[in-house]
Amino acid sequence: MGLFSSRKMTPAFGAEVRAQAGLAAQTTSATYTYTIGTPELRALQLPTISRARDLIASMIGCLDLRAYRLAWDPQEEEHEKLYVEGESWFTRPDPAVTRNFIMANTFSDLLFYGRAFWLITSRYSTGFPASFKWLPAANINTLDQSGPAWFQPSDQVEFNGVHIDSANLVQFLSPIMGIVYSGQQAIDTAYKLDNAARRFAANEIAAGYLQQTPGSEPMSGDELGEMAAAWSAARQRNAIGALNQFVEWKEFSSDPAKLQLVEARQYQALELARLANIPPYLVGAPTGTGMTYQNALQARQDLYLFGAKPYIDCIEETLSGNNVIAAGKHIEFDLDDYLGDNDMVESPLVDTPTSIREDVTE
Repeated sequence: MGLFSSRKMTPAFGAEVRAQAGLAAQTTSATYTYTIGTPELRALQLPTISRARDLIASMIGCLDLRAYRLAWDPQEEEHEKLYVEGESWFTRPDPAVTRNFIMANTFSDLLFYGRAFWLITSRYSTGFPASFKWLPAANINTLDQSGPAWFQPSDQVEFNGVHIDSANLVQFLSPIMGIVYSGQQAIDTAYKLDNAARRFAANEIAAGYLQQTPGSEPMSGDELGEMAAAWSAARQRNAIGALNQFVEWKEFSSDPAKLQLVEARQYQALELARLANIPPYLVGAPTGTGMTYQNALQARQDLYLFGAKPYIDCIEETLSGNNVIAAGKHIEFDLDDYLGDNDMVESPLVDTPTSIREDVTE
């Protein structure tokens, strides 16, 4: 990796950018009032979605940035990367927070909303950005675009109702639609299944019903309702019940596993893994095929190929734009350390399927 440059910043571009930085400071004072939008928070309350997000976010957040130029190799008849000096902001795009923080949250916005935003808070004397601030997509409103699919950067951007000049924004557009739009049905189904299981788990005794014995005086609907409510309230305070000779307790014969919807919830966990584009075994969802991974290195490779790569490419290509870095330069994440062994990094990624284990029943 090349050494980072320490270019001088100049007030030539300062007034407008400082005004935008002041706007960001003014509108980002109460962090937790905006960083988690309601649809995003609802999705994160599902363990499968939360686990998938955390796995990819932790990966992208730990990667270093590096710069390169492309040179044509006539012997190999292909371009080769020539790594050059990086920018000073590579180690800390936002001086107020860690690179891990800004990169992980940029990915989160791409995952949930399909786009992410960085505000340019200072520039070098060349006019290129020198520092940034992440703006949560949940609080961004684009007047010229209604979504949920984003076709180009917006020219009319508001953050918390305040206009922001698009020239001072870096706009990341994901190739994949945000899951709060594309995954509403899967998320709603998972919530309904979890709520059903929660209702059963709240019962301190086996599920059942009260029934009057033959020969007792019939009770009205209101009286039956009051009796059932009193029985339920008493069981929550004390597991021991008492009934007279005119009322019997009848326990449902349903299998508890069915009442807790175990199989349906397992299948929905698989559906959420598909929604997040992550291998099911990484989030503990049943694969249904007996597929396993051979080792931790294979697991990291699967996480990169199937889960993180589209978002990594999006961030790399956006930061390589001429509004961020000089023409001819490109920015990429350093994946060497993450992928592990050098022989894996230097050779093409394995193209063979993951090992299959046949389940044998004795």
